[in-house]
Amino acid sequence: MSWGTELWDQFDSLDKHTQWGIDFLERYAKFVKERIEIEQNYAKQLRNLVKKYCPKRSSKDEEPRFTSCIAFFNILNELNDYAGQREVVAEEMAHRVYGELMRYAHDLKTERKMHLQEGRKAQQYLDMCWKQMDNSKKKFERECREAEKAQQSYERLDNDTNATKADVEKAKQQLNLRTHMADENKNEYAAQLQNFNGEQHKHFYVVIPQIYKQLQEMDERRTIKLSECYRGFADSERKVIPIISKCLEGMILAAKSVDERRDSQMVVDSFKSGFEPPGDFPFEDYSQHIYRTISDGTISASRQEGGKVDAKTTVGKAKGKLWLFGKKPKGPALEDFSHLPPEQRRKKLQQRIDELNRELQKESDQKEALNKMKDVYEKNPQMGDPGSLQPKLAETMNNIDRLRMEIHKNEAWLSEVEGKIGGRGDRRHSSDINHLVTQGRESPEGSYTDDANQEVRGPPQQHGHHSEFDDEFEDDDPLPAIGHCKAIYPFDGHNEGTLAMKEGEVLYIIEEDKGDGWTRARRQNGEEGYVPTSYIDVTLEKNSKGS
Repeated sequence: MSWGTELWDQFDSLDKHTQWGIDFLERYAKFVKERIEIEQNYAKQLRNLVKKYCPKRSSKDEEPRFTSCIAFFNILNELNDYAGQREVVAEEMAHRVYGELMRYAHDLKTERKMHLQEGRKAQQYLDMCWKQMDNSKKKFERECREAEKAQQSYERLDNDTNATKADVEKAKQQLNLRTHMADENKNEYAAQLQNFNGEQHKHFYVVIPQIYKQLQEMDERRTIKLSECYRGFADSERKVIPIISKCLEGMILAAKSVDERRDSQMVVDSFKSGFEPPGDFPFEDYSQHIYRTISDGTISASRQEGGKVDAKTTVGKAKGKLWLFGKKPKGPALEDFSHLPPEQRRKKLQQRIDELNRELQKESDQKEALNKMKDVYEKNPQMGDPGSLQPKLAETMNNIDRLRMEIHKNEAWLSEVEGKIGGRGDRRHSSDINHLVTQGRESPEGSYTDDANQEVRGPPQQHGHHSEFDDEFEDDDPLPAIGHCKAIYPFDGHNEGTLAMKEGEVLYIIEEDKGDGWTRARRQNGEEGYVPTSYIDVTLEKNSKGS
């Protein structure tokens, strides 16, 4: 099947068909462009949606803690990654499909124009040959008619007895001239006819088939290019399917990570005051004063004296009881957190101690590095002046001393509040309660933040435990391992004090879960931190179980 042989006389039809093919190619390119715009707008809207619902946190305290909130933010992160994959689809289509189509359409137009010009030029050359042949034919025909007229004139004069010999001779010469010219035009016509027939055969059997073959190949390449672009259009989508599947799997894992019991425990941790419930009101027997004064004869004096004391006591106790469910006048936040309930105070102090320990570790590492650098400078003076490091060393030592003092002070406060919490379980409070239940508000991110101005300030505490904590700090040995655990799920550990872990990683357990959903663990390199208890499979040593 060849256009050159099958469609030798359909030049105009092929002209229209090839133009339609290029128009169709450009129409498909326009379709791809609009699809790219849809993908780009979709990705942009998804990113705006994620940005709208992502929390705007100004501090670490505002980070979400509830598993349902963390899962939602993980879903938002996965959705943001999904939007990125839609952008990848748009970029891939723009590069592999749309850009390629537009370049190819431009090349096709140039090639088609060249082939059609060659076809028109060949047709014009054939028309010129035909015109030359036709002119020679007409000239030969005209000369033949003139020769016939000359012959008839010569024969008439030759048979005319009245004609002179000169007239006959002249007619004979004219006949010979016309006959000679007719013969010459005959030869010219024959040559032109032979030339035209040769050019016509060449035109329809060589030139036109070659041009039409090139047009056919061009059109077939256009069809192949469309097929490749169709495939590239689908491949652009198929390439991101594995990553999109991972995004969806991440959303499913986020949904599975929601732990309602852990969230309930977090509510307890957020609001637990550490106070005991109020005891029963004692019976105030006012009648005993009446009976006693009647017998003593001092009713008026006893009534006045007893009334004053009991009224103040009763009102004070009643007010103390009501404070548990009301609001105390606002007061400033204190350095030792004594304005907070015991349990919340203990947590705040522990967080501060952990932060101070981390800062102390950084300063100690810096001190060690400076000492090493100083040793190098002393051994190799050409590398630097050891004295230049002295100011920095002095500053680091001052920071270390300051941090140690802060740690000792906060550990004393922590020891004090832990002693009170531990001793409170052995007795019930039936006296006045003038503390405020911790009030909170739900943040936009779904976590709770303490309102320090709504707590009542507790009595001032005496801090006299620095000496014993000094000794303990000097012997700060790492906690012994009481077991080991294996990570069931990966944990990023972005929050301060937590420890990142990978799925399947094995860690040492150095502190069990105390009911807050967190277990303290340590790597082999000594790095410590808290990990979610629900994310690990814990195995405790036999001698540590039940202790």
